Amino acid sequence: MSKINGIYAASMSILNEDLTLNIKKTIQHAEMIIDHGCHGVAIFGSTGQAQLIPVSEKINLLNHLTLSKYREKFIIGTGLNSLGETISLMRVARTLNFKKFLIMPPAYYKYGDKEVIEFYSKIADAIPESKIILYNFEKLCGYKFSIECVEKLVSMYPTNIIGVKDSSYNLFEKLKIDNFSVLPGSESKLLKGLEIGCSGIITATCNATSELARKVYDDFQNGNEQKVNQKLCNVRATFENYNLISGLHTYFGKNNISYQNLLPPLSILNSQEAEDLYYKLEKLNFSTNVSLAA
Repeated sequence: MSKINGIYAASMSILNEDLTLNIKKTIQHAEMIIDHGCHGVAIFGSTGQAQLIPVSEKINLLNHLTLSKYREKFIIGTGLNSLGETISLMRVARTLNFKKFLIMPPAYYKYGDKEVIEFYSKIADAIPESKIILYNFEKLCGYKFSIECVEKLVSMYPTNIIGVKDSSYNLFEKLKIDNFSVLPGSESKLLKGLEIGCSGIITATCNATSELARKVYDDFQNGNEQKVNQKLCNVRATFENYNLISGLHTYFGKNNISYQNLLPPLSILNSQEAEDLYYKLEKLNFSTNVSLAA
């Protein structure tokens, strides 16, 4: 198994004015947040509007992403309900030598562990060389992984099922599998998670907090005093007052209009909410140097 350790951002997708995916700027953004502290990024997670972006545009980005100097640091999200389309997109990614995938169970329909095991089994059987991170986020897909389900999948596919992003937070304190990555979905869970054996985090707000989160991670690994963890948690809590995607695009959009484009039904914050966000972050003395070139 190939464990994934460290600070990962669920990277943002940058759109053109006509709401098509801006390939160049999306890749530039992902590379910049790696430069600012992330060990890697997940492309086309929920933060990247994956469920709203056409498959053709995803494939176009993958073709360009393979040229990135950080190609080994990318996890590819599928963001698709269809089993067939998920497998097809993964096949394209594999031809480009991407092998790590973040996959959430399908949304809308009601099902249980048995059906989830069948869903991932179909994927692992079809793409046997894939390395899959399960995406546990009941709020988005309506299903919450049980410990038993994860254990069963790992026992069936020990070389394929390598980790879980836990955004429902029912797993990270209790799930213990050797050589398996458990990655909570919030900076507020980073330090506690590391202390109990988690591997790091995959979060939306690491688009903005990459430097702080990396320092908390490195200080833990090096046995140093934690001096910025509270600030990191406070920044996360501030963004949680809003839809995270809207808040992040508003935050970055203050200095670069490219970030203000979102696919409906998503939107940036209204003017009052935006001023409130800027004010609260300023009170925390928080800013980031990550800024996409115009």
